[in-house]
Amino acid sequence: MPVRITAGVDTHLDVHVVAALDERGALLGVESFETTTAGYRRAWRWLNAFGEVELAGVEGTGSYGAGLTRFLHDQGVTVVEVDRPNRQRRRRRGKSDPQDAIAAARAAQSGDATGAAKTRNGSVEAMRVLRVARCSARKARNQALNQMRSLVSTAPEPVRDELRDLTGIQLVKRAAALRPGTRRDTTAITKLALRALAQRIQRLDQEMADLNAVLGPIVEQTAPELVALTGVGTDCASALLVAAGDNPERLRSEATFAHLCGTAPIDASSGKNERHRLNRGGDRQANSALWRIVMTRIVYDPRTKGYIQRRIAEGLTKKEAMRCVKRYVAREIYNHLPRERLA
Repeated sequence: MPVRITAGVDTHLDVHVVAALDERGALLGVESFETTTAGYRRAWRWLNAFGEVELAGVEGTGSYGAGLTRFLHDQGVTVVEVDRPNRQRRRRRGKSDPQDAIAAARAAQSGDATGAAKTRNGSVEAMRVLRVARCSARKARNQALNQMRSLVSTAPEPVRDELRDLTGIQLVKRAAALRPGTRRDTTAITKLALRALAQRIQRLDQEMADLNAVLGPIVEQTAPELVALTGVGTDCASALLVAAGDNPERLRSEATFAHLCGTAPIDASSGKNERHRLNRGGDRQANSALWRIVMTRIVYDPRTKGYIQRRIAEGLTKKEAMRCVKRYVAREIYNHLPRERLA
């Protein structure tokens, strides 16, 4: 019977450090491999020389370790996400890549690390990539608009009087049509700068529209039941699907999903004092999506309106009542994740 191998990987940009343990936890070896397809294959052959690889603990499965994680999934290996080593222990013992790889293997083998890694090989990964590009464009647009308002507030009086009371959309439209001329005085240069920023915003608007035109159909095709829920549009649905990943079956229960989204209260009891505190962890984009869904339902959903009013009458603040609704919405979202469609 072949030896059952547990691998541990300390991931980096150019090189991954891989450790191998047998089923008893004995160290079989530590080696470094390039972060290329050829490097992944060499690491696989090296691990299989010891026995049958059944489990791998990988640091950074969503960043430097994403490529290796996909490769290991293709080989049928169970991959778990391993947190980086304890900082206090690092300060006492120092930093070592081989020791980090060994620690990752031991965490996976002992069960300290149990979170299954996202597969990142389906439509949800495509959504994540599109959302990254769109988020970047949105940030750049907001930055350019803020710069325009700052320039208007300090512009020469003729420019300032013309643009100061306009809305954002009006300001961009008007500034994009400015004609600074050939002079190089302060007024002309200010108009030139405002026109450049306005035209940049228009290009970013078109870029976001193009990305949304691709993102929308992918979300509709992947999770039609999720998008059909009250208050769940393309943006909220894609954020929640990205949090769950292409393999949402890795989430053991709706409580796990709620904790992932930062909506599960954290036990803070001590002695005779029993209490829970707000969970400030979790995926903040998913948490923000749940908040937007709740805000929409407060306006359009009679059930949510009645629930909020009842909880406020019981003594909760509106913010506390909304947190309760977010927890219920997380449960509803979990029940509509398209597990079979994504599997």
